[in-house]
Amino acid sequence: MKFSHIADVHLGNWREPKMKELGTLAFAKAIDQSIKEKVDFILIAGDLFHTALPGIDYVKLVIRKLREVKQKGIRLYYIAGSHDYSPSGKTMLDIIEEADLGICVMKGKVEDEKIRLEFTKDETGAKITGLIGRAGMLERKYYENLDLKSLENEEGFKIFMFHTALDELKPEHLKEMESSPLSFLPKGFDYYAGGHVHIVKKHEAKGYKNVIYPGPVFPGNFSELEKLRFGGFYIFKDGELERKDIHVKDVVIKEFDFEGKTTETANSELEIKEDVKDKIVLIRAQGTIKGKTTDINFKKLIEDLWEREAYHVLKNTSKLKSEEFKKIQIKSTAEDIESNLIKEHLNQTNHGFTSEENATKQLIHTLSQEKNEGEKAKDYENRIKQETKELLETLMDNT
Repeated sequence: MKFSHIADVHLGNWREPKMKELGTLAFAKAIDQSIKEKVDFILIAGDLFHTALPGIDYVKLVIRKLREVKQKGIRLYYIAGSHDYSPSGKTMLDIIEEADLGICVMKGKVEDEKIRLEFTKDETGAKITGLIGRAGMLERKYYENLDLKSLENEEGFKIFMFHTALDELKPEHLKEMESSPLSFLPKGFDYYAGGHVHIVKKHEAKGYKNVIYPGPVFPGNFSELEKLRFGGFYIFKDGELERKDIHVKDVVIKEFDFEGKTTETANSELEIKEDVKDKIVLIRAQGTIKGKTTDINFKKLIEDLWEREAYHVLKNTSKLKSEEFKKIQIKSTAEDIESNLIKEHLNQTNHGFTSEENATKQLIHTLSQEKNEGEKAKDYENRIKQETKELLETLMDNT
């Protein structure tokens, strides 16, 4: 038995067109390599798209690549993630199953207030099931009501697909991310195909083997490029696990520490000598300088990099401060600030939600969606109104 495990593609994630191109190229490479490896089937553990209503170009790309997969006799199984899931329960991923190009493995029914999942059986004999991911960790309720015994009593080679953060696998830099214990997953499966947390991780515990996060197919932001440099996925063959890296562009990382220096000194040190041609260049500047941060001439450096034919240049100055503002530095991230503000304003109205905090985060996620390519302003407004209405109805149904 041989299969590939892909997750967190996030097609359409980057704002910069050139970086979006790399995301689509990385996805195509993951599919092409899976075909080349002659896998029996492919697992996509959520967040194939970055939004529930992706641009038509991304949908066309997915359909084209998955048609190639089917033509080679390779099966595809998937679940929705927190990004490509919509509050109404409908997702663009439905097109995949409708076109007979893959199967969503979250299938089952509710009996005695318990979710009883069914298995999808592959030609190899593998039995696959799983749960989708939702924004704001709202999938937690699914796990709390999951009939674990029926899953654990099933015999044969079993795969459980999930798109959620687990306490035991969460790295230090993501400690603020909401998560659930590993014990929420059924025991005794042969493979746990994870997604959502953008880390490369393999975990073993009593009752749980091959609990895997493959990481993103292509890093989704500055920090991920800095930590991972490239994306990838896993291939499982007869009990052996192999990581397949996806290289689309080399990354040059340059850090500048201007602690205690003047802006004049900072400008004299602002230079990158490495070969940058056709490479992604990451510039990180940090420290508390003597003078104004706006007097540091990053523009000149970036223009020089463009002249030297860098593929793309990204700059991060979040840790660069001016001495005169040192006393009012804010250490919290945007996510921390948002979470704290929500918590400060809880329980001020009668609402009927089981979790006001999670409901608020889900509403913010829905209301902050961007307009799709070619979407008219009125259509965008109507779509957001409709999705908000459907979300509220869903949240009230779950109370």
